[in-house]
This record gives sequence, structure tokens and C-alpha cells, in this order.
Amino acid sequence: MESFAIIGLGRFGMRLAKLLSEAGAEVIAVDRRRDKVEEIRDNVSLAVCMDSTDEEALRAQGIDKTNVAIVGIGTDFEANVLTTVLLKQIGVGRVISRATTNTRGQILSRVGADDIVNPEKESSERWSHRLLAPSIMERIILAEGYSIVQVAAPQSFFNKTLLDLDVRKKYKVNVVAIRRETENVEKGQPHQYVISVPMGDTEILPGDALLLIGSDEDLNSFPTK
Repeated sequence: MESFAIIGLGRFGMRLAKLLSEAGAEVIAVDRRRDKVEEIRDNVSLAVCMDSTDEEALRAQGIDKTNVAIVGIGTDFEANVLTTVLLKQIGVGRVISRATTNTRGQILSRVGADDIVNPEKESSERWSHRLLAPSIMERIILAEGYSIVQVAAPQSFFNKTLLDLDVRKKYKVNVVAIRRETENVEKGQPHQYVISVPMGDTEILPGDALLLIGSDEDLNSFPTK
């Protein structure tokens, strides 16, 4: 399981930190406001009250060792930018920064942010799924704990039939459709079509995308290779 640093404990950051922690991830939660740190202390691996624009403080708390850092600072854009820059400088592999406008998003991308989140448009639940299961291309929530997702077919599935793979028994999910890309013979261009009722003898080919249904826990554990 990857480790995460959540910097900025507003409504979005607080909720995201709790969701990731509840899923079993190691989470370091950071904010300048001591009341916010105290509020989340019992829900995460480590909660720290500190200035995220202090490089030595970031290193001292092991944030340079985390896989992903989410900068959720919303009220101080200068601190958001500087924190983003420092996180990349100290070696955090993936930095996701909060921006409420396209212009701010462009600025953050230019200084090193790998991805941009807009909490006004995207929920913490959606981002927790994206962070915990980055191989999932799309997700539709059916009910609490259950979803339909689209994933790239793992290489280990190539040239095997659904009967051979026995997906339902091995992974506790169901393949409800397969999206396949072929070449349009007449125009020589890529063409997508959907196998809406895959059968046991349906073979998985390189480039296929699988539409799966199941519990979030099982979907997040579905193989990626």
C-alpha cells in the first residue's frame, strides 16, 4: 500500500485523509492549525502541526519518503505553490495540488504539480479511489462499497479466455463488457467497439479494456499486470 501526505486539512483534505486511512494506507496529515491536527490525530498514521513551506520540517517528518503528496491548501495560494515546489525538490514521486481556477492550475503544473484537483468540482471520495487504485480508468459508484469500473486488461490475461481466467472465482468480480480497439479496414483508422455480453470463450486481447462490477475492495485488488 502506498503512503500519502495530505497537506492542508480543510474539508477536502480532512475527508480524503480519513478515507485513505480507513482503506489501510499510511497517511501523514499536515496543517498549520493545531485544532485541525488534533481533530484528525486518531484517524491517521501521523498528524503534524507545521509550516509546509519549511523544507527541513518536511524532511524531518518523513514526507520526502511518501509516494504521493496532496497539497490541499486553499486560502494561501503562495504557500500552495511553494509547498508544491518543495515537495518535488525533496523527491516526492507524485504531487497533486489544489487549484480553484484554471489559471492557478496552469501555474501549479508549471512549477511541478503532477496533477490538479478542484475540490469544488471533484469529491474526496472520487480522489481516494483514484489514489488507491490508479489502474482504474473510470468508476461509477452503484451503492456504498460497490462500483462499476473500467480497467486496462492486465498483460497476464492476454490471449486467454474468460473461462481460462475464471475471473469471478479468483478475483470476486464480474466482467460485464469488453471495449476493444481495431483498425477500420476502409479508413485505416482506429475503431472501438464493445463486446456487451462476453462469454466464457471470449478471448482477452492486448489493448482491451474490461468493464468490471464488484465491491470496491475487490476491484481495488484486481491485478494490474
